Amino acid sequence: MVSAPTIVVTFDPGSAGRAVIAEALGGVADAVYLPDRAEAEREAALQRATIVLSHNTAKELRPGEASLLAGAKLVQFMTAGVDFIPLDELPSGVPVASNGGAYAEPMAEHALAMTLAAIKRLLIEHTALTRGTFNQFTMNRMLAGRTCGILGFGGIGAATARLMRAVGMKVHAINRGGRTEEKLDWLGTPDRLDELLAAADVLVISLPLTRSTQGMIGVSQLARMKRDAILVNLARGEIVDEAALYAHLRANPEFTACIDAWWVEPVRHGVFRVDYPFLELPNVIGSPHNSGSVPESRGTGLRRALANCRRVLEGEVPLHLVGDDDRL
Repeated sequence: MVSAPTIVVTFDPGSAGRAVIAEALGGVADAVYLPDRAEAEREAALQRATIVLSHNTAKELRPGEASLLAGAKLVQFMTAGVDFIPLDELPSGVPVASNGGAYAEPMAEHALAMTLAAIKRLLIEHTALTRGTFNQFTMNRMLAGRTCGILGFGGIGAATARLMRAVGMKVHAINRGGRTEEKLDWLGTPDRLDELLAAADVLVISLPLTRSTQGMIGVSQLARMKRDAILVNLARGEIVDEAALYAHLRANPEFTACIDAWWVEPVRHGVFRVDYPFLELPNVIGSPHNSGSVPESRGTGLRRALANCRRVLEGEVPLHLVGDDDRL
């Protein structure tokens, strides 16, 4: 008798998550929850795994257990960004996939919210009101007719583009392949970054942190942007040079940075820290990397990860595979 494929889940998804997993698998594979296994059973479960579903193998597997996954057909992560996970600890040759675009819709709403707060001067005028200053005739701006540039046009970028178009913006974007089925006004590849920066009234950063994207936006790139542009970073702080951005904000008070993704954060680094006092600047709007943190995202992200697992179980190539170029 041939045993069913096994998905080893390295975290406890709770009762609601277990129900989602059972529904998504539909009996085509058995789900094994590693936290439920006794010490003596963990090794056998990992060796038998067809697929591993994990938030972070470095935290959810014990020392030496990653080597037991040599026979797995996929290690599927729950997060879209896997730059903080030591993938080199996994056996070579085992495919690894991120959960690309899993939390795209709430993140796109967050990008729009931050952009509107910036262009409508909401925080600036709220602060002025607390001082008794009533700037009724100080001009704010509209998004309609302006250009949103999206750097990294995957699931998050596409969801953001739809919202920005809905408020009347033109959308320019960059992805590695220079192809998309989404409706855009302009699409380029990374070698055309300067064109994107020059055109953008709003620049939304939504690409992964890799060796090639680290420090991608520095002094010269910021200088190519419009003096009153809005930069929204939903991705990773390290894509933008921290010192360069702070200096640019100080020198260009009409420029606004909306920072959801910071350089040193608790999940990746164990602590929140900035090396420059960004939050003292009036042209900065900050949030604690919570753009995807809505109640609906937990179930949606889990379903999207499981859909990729199902592709493997059905003999298809999984999406969002992490290649050498995608690693930090």
